[in-house]
Amino acid sequence: MLIIGHRGARGLEPENTLAALRRGMACADLVEGDLRLTRGGIPVAIHDATVDRTTDGTGPVKGYTIEELANFDAGEGEHIPTLYEILDLLQRDAGLVAEIKEPGTEAIIASVLMDRMPERLFLVSFHPGSVAMAKKLLPGAQAGLIYSEGTDDPVALARSVQADVILPRWDLLSPEVVERAHDAGLLVIPWTLNTEEDIEAAAQLGVDGFATDDPCAARRYLQAGAADRPVRRASPGGA
Repeated sequence: MLIIGHRGARGLEPENTLAALRRGMACADLVEGDLRLTRGGIPVAIHDATVDRTTDGTGPVKGYTIEELANFDAGEGEHIPTLYEILDLLQRDAGLVAEIKEPGTEAIIASVLMDRMPERLFLVSFHPGSVAMAKKLLPGAQAGLIYSEGTDDPVALARSVQADVILPRWDLLSPEVVERAHDAGLLVIPWTLNTEEDIEAAAQLGVDGFATDDPCAARRYLQAGAADRPVRRASPGGA
């Protein structure tokens, strides 16, 4: 199963910072970052629409230039990184899950990624239209639909926007959804799994990966349970 470092490794370092991404890469197959645009249209990694929760600043991300954002402390002396900095940081064998937070920003984000494609790239979003646009702009990447509320048919919705992956909130996942997704050729990557019990339950369901706040702990949990886990058929995409 793929291990994805949620916001880098937000359980260990300030989320979405280079420190968190670096920590996540120590054990994760891919690291995830939330992308928004500055006032000048530069993609940066920050989850919220404002800087209030995660920095010592206040106000909307899009209200600041990149130079102004650089002055804010994002925790333990870290700053809000640009997508360019994240791509510089990625090790050769590390993948990236880039979450598009705002519809309408897909083209700018894709243009940056197009110039410096990671070894493995997932472009994901809660917004179906953003998923469809991401797949159109970067067909070589794997596009993913995230959802955190019950939907009548997440598999059909994902297929309608040309997604390759569904990323459900963990408590919304069921054996039926996993089976239907795999039958449709979709990967299944739930979030956010932080306990040994949840990770083992996900493995038993046959998911293709999961997001976690502590990738190294997740790696230990997976290895500890491997001996007792039944061998299953290869999942779509070879994950």
